[in-house]
Amino acid sequence: MSNELSSSPPTKGWQREISIAAAALGFGLVVLPFAIYFVGQRLLGEYRADAGAMALAEVIWLDLLSLRASAWVLVLSPYVTVQLLRWVKRVWWPKPL
Repeated sequence: MSNELSSSPPTKGWQREISIAAAALGFGLVVLPFAIYFVGQRLLGEYRADAGAMALAEVIWLDLLSLRASAWVLVLSPYVTVQLLRWVKRVWWPKPL
């Protein structure tokens, strides 16, 4: 007797969710720190005299490892934003009959 649940492949819905989460998390980990650096440099000036974009990214990554809430909010914000937009779409655009 075989276990059907353990041998079945993941559904397309789960694959889509995992892809969305991976893309949003990757964006939050890699792209967002550099975007913050370059926008901040334009608006506020240099981050530190002896540091560049990579230094800011390293600070964010180390804060993630130190379990600082602000770093986790920053990195997870793209995924939360996507989920919020998907929820708003579901609420405001009714399904066709």
